[in-house]
Amino acid sequence: MATNSTSPKAPIFDGSRVPDQVESIIDATYDWVQVYWLKVLIALGVGALIVVALLWVRKLGDRLCQKPGFAGGWGVILGHAIARTNMFFIVTLAAQLVSGYAGAPGEVAKTINFFFVIASAFQTAIWARELILGTIEHRTSSEHYSGEALLSAMGLIRLLVTAVLFAIALVVVLDNLGVNVTGLVAGLGVGGIAIGLAAQGIFGDLFAALAIIFDRPFRRGDKISYDSTSGIIESIGLKSTRIRAFTGELRIISNRNLLDKEIQNTTVRNHVRLQLTIGVAYETPPDTLAKLPSILTEVVEAEGATVSRAGFDSFGGSSLDFALWFDVPGDDWPTAHDTRNRVLVSMMRRFAAEGISIPYPTQTNYTAAPDGTLIMPYPKVPATEAQKA
Repeated sequence: MATNSTSPKAPIFDGSRVPDQVESIIDATYDWVQVYWLKVLIALGVGALIVVALLWVRKLGDRLCQKPGFAGGWGVILGHAIARTNMFFIVTLAAQLVSGYAGAPGEVAKTINFFFVIASAFQTAIWARELILGTIEHRTSSEHYSGEALLSAMGLIRLLVTAVLFAIALVVVLDNLGVNVTGLVAGLGVGGIAIGLAAQGIFGDLFAALAIIFDRPFRRGDKISYDSTSGIIESIGLKSTRIRAFTGELRIISNRNLLDKEIQNTTVRNHVRLQLTIGVAYETPPDTLAKLPSILTEVVEAEGATVSRAGFDSFGGSSLDFALWFDVPGDDWPTAHDTRNRVLVSMMRRFAAEGISIPYPTQTNYTAAPDGTLIMPYPKVPATEAQKA
């Protein structure tokens, strides 16, 4: 009877071959040093100088961290990144730079390159993490945000940035070592999509908060208007922004929904424009009508405002309408309203001095005969003898 037998698969990692490989590297290194001892000594000296120079640069990074005012605070971010340079990366970088000159054998060169690829990939991830997180913290710690926007979210952001960067570094290392990373990249992509769909709302508001921080459509303390709401920004959080409405209530809106709307930031404007329509009686003489724009301009400028438009606008139902637009410097509405009140009072005084009347809506009814001729609305009374006299 024939039996089917399957031979056991060879293990992926055979520990019994490690001593032989280590012995091979040691023998190759021994032979290399015996033949190229002078180049090896020169390479060691140059490598030591490179290590000392890189350690000095890392020390310079520590000094930059102690100067918060340097380059507007960006020097601290760069200093933190430089200071996080790993000693393992410094040594492998120096070895990689001098190994070619020293004529290192294949086993030794491959070993140095192996460690250099690992060190450089993860060191790059560390630098990128420090720069990204430092930039976010620098933005959120400005005087306009006081760090409240992402203070509670920095732990989550740090975790996400670290996981993404080190995952990329791991893929790069495996790819440079000849490992097929197609399946790993596909798995990471599917996992990322699943997490993104599960936390779509949270990530949407988080990225909207980042957009507010970096694009700066408004800041804490700004007066804004959106839809039919106007108020002052009280805080910018991870998920929502709190706005104190001018009517007193606190309104909370998610960051994503807020950015989808048209936002009017009234804090950054340099003037407040007020518009008035002034009607004067139809009986006003044309000469007076002609000088009315200059009268309005004089009244407005006397109160410290600037006229944008002053002139005849339309024929109204019971008045000749003039349009008056004027600008009050600054963005303070109470000041603008106070200026508007003074302009109206001064205008009434000037109109009284000039004999200009502002009519109220009136109607006049006429009675017509059957043939269309106008008749008096009351019968004529014969004049008395005294009236005739």
